[in-house]
Amino acid sequence: MYHLFSSAEYRRVVITDSVDKVLTETCGEIAKRYEVRFLDVGADKDHVHFLIQSVPSYSVTKIVTMVKSILAREVFKRCPEVKRQLWGGEFWGKGYFVNTVGKHGTENVIAKYVKEQGMEKEYKTLKNSHQLKLF
Repeated sequence: MYHLFSSAEYRRVVITDSVDKVLTETCGEIAKRYEVRFLDVGADKDHVHFLIQSVPSYSVTKIVTMVKSILAREVFKRCPEVKRQLWGGEFWGKGYFVNTVGKHGTENVIAKYVKEQGMEKEYKTLKNSHQLKLF
């Protein structure tokens, strides 16, 4: 189980309701095609947190690369205005944070943290706003 954090390129405010919807639907599609489960997804205007569970045969690098590349491709395809805002042609910033989560030690703490992303009234949880079926 992994906690993955990644920000939009240049920390630009590009995660709108339409981008939320694309991220949510695409996470669902990734879960169907690959052995990756999105336990929770929390977004703010310029970054996203994922609580992901996967099989041990997938390296952390493979999971991050797959998730970031598929999500970026779908956002640019379905929300072309975002590509214009990010003039460098990349959706995600170069770096990311990923950490393992102990099943019995800190899963609840990390899940709570991911769910509580965003600013007070502008809080967005992809799971709640678009009914992502998290497994």
